Amino acid sequence: MFKHDYKQILFERKGRVLRVTLNRPEKLNAVGGELHHDLSCLFQDLASDAQSDVIVLTGAGNAFSAGGDLDYLSACHEDPARFARSVREAKQIINGLLDCDKPIICRMNGDAVGLGATIALFCDIIIAADTARIGDPHVKVGLVAGDGGAVIWPQLIGYVRAKQYLMTGDLITAQDACGMGLINFAVPPAELEAKVEEWTERLTRGATLAIRSTKSTINIGLKQLASAILDAGLVAETLSGQTDDHREAIAAFRERRAPRFQGR
Repeated sequence: MFKHDYKQILFERKGRVLRVTLNRPEKLNAVGGELHHDLSCLFQDLASDAQSDVIVLTGAGNAFSAGGDLDYLSACHEDPARFARSVREAKQIINGLLDCDKPIICRMNGDAVGLGATIALFCDIIIAADTARIGDPHVKVGLVAGDGGAVIWPQLIGYVRAKQYLMTGDLITAQDACGMGLINFAVPPAELEAKVEEWTERLTRGATLAIRSTKSTINIGLKQLASAILDAGLVAETLSGQTDDHREAIAAFRERRAPRFQGR
């Protein structure tokens, strides 16, 4: 079906709708090496899939995605070749999302954190369970929010609020995120599937070519921003991964204590 052999992503077809499920539920769909590589190939494959017009992106289990797996992050920062590969893949994920002209509905069944939040926010319609939270806590582990958060958050909620949430890493309830325009809908968990189906039916009944071209036209500005910001953001995140603060954050997480940042 696809060029890539996916290890941690599941696919299910229903007519012209393709459901794509991040499948690492035991880790809250945190993005480790295999899933990161899967995601770097995913959106190009989705764009080329002749059997679908609308994509639904969701997570298995209780979360959409808990963001970057800390063991994977640590391994990347200790291995320059692995980290360089992860940076290339990060660009492929964001560019793939922006280049895919099919409408992507994010079915945010649970928390979307870090890279999980970035992927959710680059989707086209974001429908969340009202019990879910969203946020980009890179700074809480001593990292720059360089893998797309600095691109998309200001465009959705403005620079003042984006700085508030990206500089603190605070999580936002789905209801508050909806109220400020970060996501489209927040519904009770029991109503999530019906709301997603409402939107898949609406989009599949629409003028497919016009919808795709409209999305592509809107994304021109985002692609220009991503081109200008993403490289610098990823370099900054790479450098922040070499700091004492990041190493302290990883150690604190493993020791289940609050980190003691020193600003170096």
